[in-house]
Amino acid sequence: MFAKINKLKIRNKMLLGYLVPAAIYLGFPALVFGTTNQVFKTFTEVERVENTVGGISNMSVGAEQMVRGMRGYLINKNPQFLTDFKTGAELARQSANNVQPIVKNPQQRIRLEKMLELVNDYYDGSNEIVRLFQQNQKTEALALFNTAKYTKFVNEFVELNREFRETELKMIKQETQVTKAALSFLVSMLVISSLLLVLLGAGVAWLISSGIAGTIDRAISAIASSSAQIAATVEEQERMASQQAVSVNQTTTTMDELGASSRATSQQIETAASQAMQALTLAGAGTKAVEQTLEAMATLKTKVQEMQGQIMQLSEQTDRIGNISTVVSDLANQTNMLALNAAVEAVRAGEHGKGFGVVASEIRKLADRSKKSAAQINLLVADIQRAINSTVMVTDEGTKTVDYGVNIAEETAAAFAGVADAINNVVLSSQQISLNAKQQAIAIEQVVEAMNSLNQAAAQTACGITQTKVGTQKLNEAALDLKAVV
Repeated sequence: MFAKINKLKIRNKMLLGYLVPAAIYLGFPALVFGTTNQVFKTFTEVERVENTVGGISNMSVGAEQMVRGMRGYLINKNPQFLTDFKTGAELARQSANNVQPIVKNPQQRIRLEKMLELVNDYYDGSNEIVRLFQQNQKTEALALFNTAKYTKFVNEFVELNREFRETELKMIKQETQVTKAALSFLVSMLVISSLLLVLLGAGVAWLISSGIAGTIDRAISAIASSSAQIAATVEEQERMASQQAVSVNQTTTTMDELGASSRATSQQIETAASQAMQALTLAGAGTKAVEQTLEAMATLKTKVQEMQGQIMQLSEQTDRIGNISTVVSDLANQTNMLALNAAVEAVRAGEHGKGFGVVASEIRKLADRSKKSAAQINLLVADIQRAINSTVMVTDEGTKTVDYGVNIAEETAAAFAGVADAINNVVLSSQQISLNAKQQAIAIEQVVEAMNSLNQAAAQTACGITQTKVGTQKLNEAALDLKAVV
């Protein structure tokens, strides 16, 4: 355990020295708190006993008032004694009810219940005596009053009251003894703890001071040994500082040459980047021309599609004309059949049907001409339909040609975009390389400046090493003086 304490830092050792007495001191409040609780408990019990004894005393006063009131009424026949009797009974009962909640001991509860039962029995018996006395049965009333029952009431009540008081006083005496013992123990523990605290504090202080002194002694020895090693190291560093100054001068010359080369490289890269930007501008113009071509082809494709839509509408309308012509031809056939039937009927009618026959003949002629016209219309519709189909085929070929041209233009645009991206990457790379070259030139200049600063620092280091050597010697002397003091 002592070895672990010696390994602690001085700050932790001092903190430990304060914590040990503080931990013992913190134990005092717990001890005082426990004893104080016992004292408060005793005070509470004393207060309870005082209230209990006071209530029992009032109950005894009420019982005595009952006995005096009954005796006075029987002797003097004064109603005031009967009032005193009832007042005493009420006082005894009320006192018993007040005491009952604060009685904790089971035996005391039994005694209290017996005393209250005696009071109630005496009260009931006395009321019977008063009733007999008021009915002029004085002999019977006095005989009942002189029985052993009423004499026994007084004796039993007094005995129970005495036992109740003695038990309560005994309980408070026990609590008082426990409290006195707790206070005595508290005083003893405070005295013992104080002595222990003083002894333990002195022991911990001696232990910590011994550990601190040993630590300082070892540190002084280590400082003395380190001082000798530092002195030897300082001499070696002084020699190396001179060599470092020569190397720094040579490095500075080399970095100057490298800086000039970096600046020339940066200028060449900027020229290449400018030429790449011109190529990027031309590629952008080619891309713009291809985009305009794509827009024109898209417009042409839209027009062709609109033409196809109109041709399809024309085809539908032509189909409708053909359908109408077919309907007209059918109507002409039906009309011709009707005219033929009408002519047959006109022949059957004889002279009366001649006019109707002429009309039927004219209708047949009109029907024939309508049929011929419908046939001519069908021929024209067929010619128009063939022309429309030829036009649709031509427009389809035109649409395919436009789509092909669009694909070629898109491929050309993609090629221009690829060329532009490649040129853009070249420009970015050239700019990045130029930036890196400039940064490299700046870095080389900074390195040259750093080399110059390093050269100056080398000279200052040599001077500082000499001062360190002197300081090390003084440190060694101070360590020896401190060791003598410890």
